[in-house]
Amino acid sequence: MSLLFFILGTIFGSFYNVVAYRLPKGESIIYPSSHCPNCNHQLKPLELIPILSYILQKGKCINCKSKISIFYPISEIICGLLFMICYLSFGFSLELIIALTFTSMLIIVILSDYYYMIIEDSVLIVFSLFLIIEIYFISGLNVLLNSLLSALISFVIMLLLKLFGDFIFKKESMGGGDIKLMAVFGLVIGWQLSIISIFLSAFIALPVAMIILKSNQNHEIPYGPFLSISALILYFSHIDINTILNFLNQL
Repeated sequence: MSLLFFILGTIFGSFYNVVAYRLPKGESIIYPSSHCPNCNHQLKPLELIPILSYILQKGKCINCKSKISIFYPISEIICGLLFMICYLSFGFSLELIIALTFTSMLIIVILSDYYYMIIEDSVLIVFSLFLIIEIYFISGLNVLLNSLLSALISFVIMLLLKLFGDFIFKKESMGGGDIKLMAVFGLVIGWQLSIISIFLSAFIALPVAMIILKSNQNHEIPYGPFLSISALILYFSHIDINTILNFLNQL
């Protein structure tokens, strides 16, 4: 069954790549169908098999022989692994629906922020609506209201951090998408873990940032992927704020 979720994840991962690549450019995610960006060759079914097509084509377009980015199969593999982790973490439960929805949103966020340094509002809005509906039907109105309150608290805290950063660095320190993303974190993992995710993401981003800053003269780094990775770590670890506080007290 784990293999089935991995395969399902690679299929969705291929589609999420299309969404993340086209949506920020204002293009339809349906039309035109998948094609080579270099020669516009329309991909046939055998060229759309996640991971396997890349291997069989030796990383090149069948028509014009231009190289296909290794990032595509890598993102499909990662999505497959994350779908498999969702199943292993929650099994066949109602929580699995929320896990797959939350994970799917974060995959698109990571990809779009990587491609264009943009987190699309439409992605956050659509998936937030899905999550709100799922939380309501799975856990009830009281849980949903608490989740919405956590979303608001997370949003306000991230907004205050942005304003503080803007004041310190005398320029925009954080994108609006990161602030809205934090609200979705609060909706799913609670405002306490959302705050922890900020510190965890900074820890994860530090070594990567040091490398990127040496080669990027604009000193611009997409922060959404690091926030998303930290949220996934906290979510799948099933850790709660009390466990973290107890650990810190023992240090």
